[in-house]
Amino acid sequence: MPQTLVPKSNVVRVFYRAEYVVAGYGFHTTRKAKWLADSLIAAPIPGIELVAPALLTREPLLAVHAPDYVQAIETGQPRSLAESQGFYWDTGLWPMQLASTGGAVAAALAALEDGVAGSLSSGFHHAAYGYGDGFCTFNGLVIAAHAALSTGARSVLILDLDAHCGGGTASLIVNEPRIRQIDVAVDRHDHYPETDQARLVMVKHSAAYLPTIHGLLDQLNRHGDAFDLCLYNAGMDPCARCALGGLAGITDAILAERERLVFAWCQRRGLPIAFVLAGGYIGRRLDQRGLVDLHRLTLSAAARIKGLAR
Repeated sequence: MPQTLVPKSNVVRVFYRAEYVVAGYGFHTTRKAKWLADSLIAAPIPGIELVAPALLTREPLLAVHAPDYVQAIETGQPRSLAESQGFYWDTGLWPMQLASTGGAVAAALAALEDGVAGSLSSGFHHAAYGYGDGFCTFNGLVIAAHAALSTGARSVLILDLDAHCGGGTASLIVNEPRIRQIDVAVDRHDHYPETDQARLVMVKHSAAYLPTIHGLLDQLNRHGDAFDLCLYNAGMDPCARCALGGLAGITDAILAERERLVFAWCQRRGLPIAFVLAGGYIGRRLDQRGLVDLHRLTLSAAARIKGLAR
């Protein structure tokens, strides 16, 4: 049965702090949080409020990742492990990860209070127990899910709509029945065999993209699956103009409708939702402004839940 949410705040808290982009390695995943934050200052979305999260401590990382891997990210040694996600290591990587992953945790806990929250974080779903992959260092989705469970949530849904498969997440929740993943991908990177905890659907044609997502969400409704929180990995890299992962025919309008669909589904169910940015990459057909505008679709959809934006 749908819950009745009683939000404690009439704004959507979106978490960000300067350390999200402090790593020396310049790449979309390590820079676009600031681009989004700057855009919200220059052109605010009514109802969206930027809030600084606390830095994550080491303990939540060690609950999900191998101690030697966590140490490698902190110290840079061994270098091959510290750079397994694809970034050159420098001393800014550790505080960046504590901030960005801390933001995902803060968004999860804020959503449980307010119904909807987010973080300008990205780079999570490929990270596995003992290594990073695909520009993902720590798996903030699983860490945030554990944080929600530890505060009383009984079941968490991870909805992954990044272009690429969330194999890191699937590997980390395989023995955790309280966390489920629904994963709709258009690129086979990090493809994985389905488990009881993780459902993966590959979409090959743009015309099937929205119907597939709608069908999977409707299936959850029909089966009566109950969740206390949805963690939404809101990748914009399925966009046809995206340099990595884009699928021909997926337009900005399709992604705008996807955001409306996801947030409206959560609203109808009374299901708190916490989002992160996930994938989205500049290339020949998508510039920085275009990428920012795509990610703003998620923020606008989040604000619309509370009737704060049109």
